[in-house]
Amino acid sequence: MAFTGFAVPIRNQKIRDSYLGLGENYRALLEPSAVWSSIFSCMGYKPPTVKLPIPPEKIDGQTMTFKPVRDGIDLEVSGVMQVIEDANGFNVNASYIVSQNPPLCRVYWFDQPEIDAIVKLAVKEKRRILIVDDDREITRLVKILLERTGRYSVLEENDATKAHQSAQDFRADLILLDIMMPEADGGEVAAQIEADPELQRTPIIFLTALVTKPETNTGLLIQGHPSLAKPINIPELISGIEENLPAQ
Repeated sequence: MAFTGFAVPIRNQKIRDSYLGLGENYRALLEPSAVWSSIFSCMGYKPPTVKLPIPPEKIDGQTMTFKPVRDGIDLEVSGVMQVIEDANGFNVNASYIVSQNPPLCRVYWFDQPEIDAIVKLAVKEKRRILIVDDDREITRLVKILLERTGRYSVLEENDATKAHQSAQDFRADLILLDIMMPEADGGEVAAQIEADPELQRTPIIFLTALVTKPETNTGLLIQGHPSLAKPINIPELISGIEENLPAQ
């Protein structure tokens, strides 16, 4: 019998709200490993046993995008990795949304080639993105959404007067910089960074409500730097980041 996962209805309102919000509570949907083992024993199904060339904590609990191809889905989905130790190695799974009405979750078990690809991604150094904006809600949302891609490590700085020091300490690969801030405007911060020999080559993208999306789409530069209009469109932001990041 071919089997790759369970479809589980999410009936608990608190879990449902958390799961459908920012997706930070996937693990709450999973049964303890002992219960899984009992279920698998009854069904005669054994998840793939895999070898991990890195410590399990490097991927356990991490949000990852993947294609659950053995479930007949050739689209990327997001899920939180769970690593379960097995007598001969590890069983590794992630849960993902099947549908939202009613909310359903499916558990996908990874085989060795898939784990090898995930490990390569996990050990690759993430690019460091510093976002400077006095709006804490904006920086928190951008941090969550960028880090969910698995490609970036994001530091928030909500005090413009500390942005230069944060860029130095964090060794930012790219800086997302708001223009209108109460402590110091983005132009002043950019000037400080450009005057620093260690940071002057660090790409800066201005995030601002002072220009429109059509203007930024024409390649508008502010103080010689690219810009994106607020409200921020995350796919456009990721595209802008990738276009301006220096090669590794």
